[in-house]
Amino acid sequence: MQEQPESAFAPGLTARVELTVSDADTAQAVGSGDVPVLGTPRVLALAEAATVAATATAMPPGSTTVGIRVELEHLAPTVVGRTVRAQARLAAVDGRRLSFEVIVSDGDQTVARGRVDRLLVDRQHFVERAGRAS
Repeated sequence: MQEQPESAFAPGLTARVELTVSDADTAQAVGSGDVPVLGTPRVLALAEAATVAATATAMPPGSTTVGIRVELEHLAPTVVGRTVRAQARLAAVDGRRLSFEVIVSDGDQTVARGRVDRLLVDRQHFVERAGRAS
């Protein structure tokens, strides 16, 4: 595998993404429960989107990141119609491994918090390798 530059990212990069919760985002809709509130899989997807956004402007050509580890506490429910915000901060860089701290909030309330680790990879090589595995 082609080695990626280790200096592409530095701790402290941040990004924020938002989601206005719709019926399609509920635990009922995504199959993670039977209540009409924001489902944990959607919270996780929002957290990951924030980590991707944090790296977007510094991404080396031909590279991408892939998720490799997640720790997430879903602490509070969010009803349909509310807007939640995921804030990701790059906390540590270890070679190609990027570790983010993520907080998802609904106004002043913390909805979820956790850590998302992503790995910097060569996009083409990764896709080719994944195709061979199928």
